[in-house]
Amino acid sequence: MQRFCCAVLPLLSVLFLVEPGTTHAQDVPENLTLKEIFHEPVIPGIRPQFRFFNATKDSIYFAWNDSSYFDTGMYRMAVTGSEPEAVENTPPRPIHSPNLRRIAYTKEGNIYVAQADGSNPRRIVATKERDISPVWSPDSRKIAFVRSGDVWVTSVTAPEVVQVTSKGDSDPNFSFDGWAGSSSLILRQSDNSDARTVYFPEYVGEFVTPGASRRGIPEVTFFKADLESSAIDTLLTGWNRSSASGSFSGNFILIDAQDNALKNRKLYAFDLRNGSERVIFEDSTDGWLHGTFREFAPRTDRVLFMSERSGWNHIYIANLMRGTYRQITEGDFEITWARWLDDQTIIYASNEADYGERHLFIHNLRDGSTQQLTDREAYRYMFVLSPDKSTLIYAKTYFNEPYDFYMMDLENPGDEVRITNSVPDRFSEYNWQKEEYVHFTGRDGETLLPMSVLYPRNFDPNRQYPVVVFAHGAGSLQNVYKGWSNNYWREYMFHQYLLLHDYIVVEVDFRHSTGYGRKFREDVTDWMGKYETQDIVDGLDWVQEQTGGALDLDRVGIYGGSYGGFMALYAVTDKPDRFHAAAALRKVTNWRNYYWANPWYTLPRLGDPDEVPGHYDRSSPLTYAPELVRPVILLHGLIDDNVGAQDAFQYAEELIQSGNTNFEMMIYPSERHGFTSPHSWYDEYLRIFEFFEKHLK
Repeated sequence: MQRFCCAVLPLLSVLFLVEPGTTHAQDVPENLTLKEIFHEPVIPGIRPQFRFFNATKDSIYFAWNDSSYFDTGMYRMAVTGSEPEAVENTPPRPIHSPNLRRIAYTKEGNIYVAQADGSNPRRIVATKERDISPVWSPDSRKIAFVRSGDVWVTSVTAPEVVQVTSKGDSDPNFSFDGWAGSSSLILRQSDNSDARTVYFPEYVGEFVTPGASRRGIPEVTFFKADLESSAIDTLLTGWNRSSASGSFSGNFILIDAQDNALKNRKLYAFDLRNGSERVIFEDSTDGWLHGTFREFAPRTDRVLFMSERSGWNHIYIANLMRGTYRQITEGDFEITWARWLDDQTIIYASNEADYGERHLFIHNLRDGSTQQLTDREAYRYMFVLSPDKSTLIYAKTYFNEPYDFYMMDLENPGDEVRITNSVPDRFSEYNWQKEEYVHFTGRDGETLLPMSVLYPRNFDPNRQYPVVVFAHGAGSLQNVYKGWSNNYWREYMFHQYLLLHDYIVVEVDFRHSTGYGRKFREDVTDWMGKYETQDIVDGLDWVQEQTGGALDLDRVGIYGGSYGGFMALYAVTDKPDRFHAAAALRKVTNWRNYYWANPWYTLPRLGDPDEVPGHYDRSSPLTYAPELVRPVILLHGLIDDNVGAQDAFQYAEELIQSGNTNFEMMIYPSERHGFTSPHSWYDEYLRIFEFFEKHLK
């Protein structure tokens, strides 16, 4: 087993932190205004969004806007870098055959096949119905596709179309998970009959519409369909959050089976040669599974899979012929992405150097050697391999540098090649302050917590400053790292704006965040809010000590959206002596509501509310609303179909009926969970800024 030393840089960073009284960063964007942050043209520009490789694999298509406006178009450029070329008529996304000699694509609901360079296209399936989701067989001779909830197969080399399934009118649709060899298909049916209807009404039209939406975790059944015998056999049912794939040889089907609550995982290997099955790997946790991935080797009956069973997400290789597996990477760090390059080589990304960095490596299974491909500090993500696996495209960012796309030639690995230059010159006209990126130890003396700190203009360590704490959304997310946040780029600029108005701004990647191991994430299981609040308080105390008392701990505000909005309301009621004002955007106030809207998220973290109501009561800000003594502002999109506006209304009603008049509320009639109008964004953050000015100054 290849071994790696444990990560040490996060610990070493503690040794190089500034001492009390030392001058901190003074850079501030003097000419920044709120309107410039939220209105067009966008100061950091529009980030390019990868779409697909072209047919010849030497160019990429991506969505972008070269004028820093939100409406995007399609652009094309060479993988080696060139001037982006606007594309008026976007070609269909090519689906390359395994032998790379042909491509398939859909156009107007029909399926086409062409040569590898896109020449000589011919339509091979055409009906009045829509034929979707074409997938090549491993031998590149057939294509499976879906039509009206049934799975079909067409030959590419001969005039033959076969209907594989025939569902009844009331039966669930079939979908296609993949091929096992070139004569067997892996199918699934997802029964949503037990789903609940949740309503998100819309009010801004001529008439109110109910906005009904079916939500629930379906009952999933996997099948194997044999094209030669036409037999369809049931493989597995009852493991509803699962995925399946087949080997190139057709010898095996692997089902990565995970239960609804993500507490248990089994890798089932079905041997199609003799009809046997075995469980080759198991994992269970009291929290919830995360970071799972599995992929068959291109040609052999080996599987790469990832698991946190050791406490950190690492790479394992299973040999299905032998029924064995071995761990490839090991240590107190995480593998954040991994893929096969060929049957003996794996490429992966790791945060071994520092939890806020991502570096690329190639591991050779033959001799156990590992080659590091990158060395410069950066946060790398959004990895995409070209169809022939010769080229890697990814996003790369560093402090105050919004990401651009980079390319690496994997046949001759060398320097990273920047292929987009999408940040406008205007961005560098602002004197952005580089955040102080630190790690500190929590109150238990063991938990290492990441934090970023920004200091106000003309910072004087002999003064005391009001503090604004930002709490990131999603819960399971990393936002404190060595880069410019793509999730919260508006908030990053808003924080810099706060520096102009004498605030210290703090963000802690509290427990529940990803990138720091299983225990770090799972500590919040069954009681969300409690430990995250502790971590933020510990971070404030740490900064206070390091600055010699520069924080006015009697003037601390907290804000965030979604999970961050939940955290703002939870913290201000759980610790009113530490948080003195809270701005809560699109927040969860009642986790029971979110269970019905998104059981995928809520069930693993809090359980079933009918079975463990106490988990929901103690985690919901609504429970503590009558005890609220600090001012809050509630901001929510009326047609939010993720966290419904019901949460804002229920919380406000509880405050009203408790006789509490010390709150503000703003509803945005045409906005969902992620706002789209710059006017709404500006209005929201103007209110947040004025709220903090009123209550923290």
